[in-house]
Amino acid sequence: MLLRLPTSVSGAQECLSEGAVPIGGATLVWATWQRDGFPELAESLREVPEANVLGRETVGGAVVLHRMDDRMPDVLRRAAAAVGTGAVRRSATVGGNLVGSALRCLLPAATVLDARATVLDSDGVHETDLAELVTKRPVLLSLRWREPIASAYRKLAGEAGGPPPLVVASALYVDGGGDLLRVAVRDGYDVLSGSVPGVTDTEEALHTLRAAAFGDLPTAAWDVVRSQVAGLLGGRDTD
Repeated sequence: MLLRLPTSVSGAQECLSEGAVPIGGATLVWATWQRDGFPELAESLREVPEANVLGRETVGGAVVLHRMDDRMPDVLRRAAAAVGTGAVRRSATVGGNLVGSALRCLLPAATVLDARATVLDSDGVHETDLAELVTKRPVLLSLRWREPIASAYRKLAGEAGGPPPLVVASALYVDGGGDLLRVAVRDGYDVLSGSVPGVTDTEEALHTLRAAAFGDLPTAAWDVVRSQVAGLLGGRDTD
């Protein structure tokens, strides 16, 4: 296998046009390649500046998970810290997790941040939403979002060999004159999401979420949502 390391977006696009396979940190594909055979040509974005940005409202697709520190919103930082082992987090990338993984452990966090993706495909660079990112699976250059005033994340313990563990992520924003709450839940391989504009109190927010997005959640999952929402809104309820 020949590995290309382009140093620019145009170079990365040229590699794609030549049939190069994006590999991220290769933590997910290596075993498959050992079994089924390696591609002739692959590329990594680790030398492309646009794919290595890291700040309060952006992260590059080539950034490895262990670099996601307290510059990130809590929800995204904690999501990255909960992926695999330390060795995995030192190799796995944001793009590999969101685009190359069926688990997409970062997706609930990115969803509540309402993140937008800058991607590269055969037509060039463009911006898209998360739904298109996970469906069409282009090369992720970076994510960007608006920083929330508070956020939270919880990943429950899973059984070895069982379904993916439950994940609940949430973020709170000041939106105009009121608050906006976003919640996302990974239940199995599906990510469900809902939002509540003009939040006034915890019970009203929970009622809205339950009716609009999370009516079919198991009781145990809903209990986690309830606890997390109450924690985010605890100091902001009105009489």
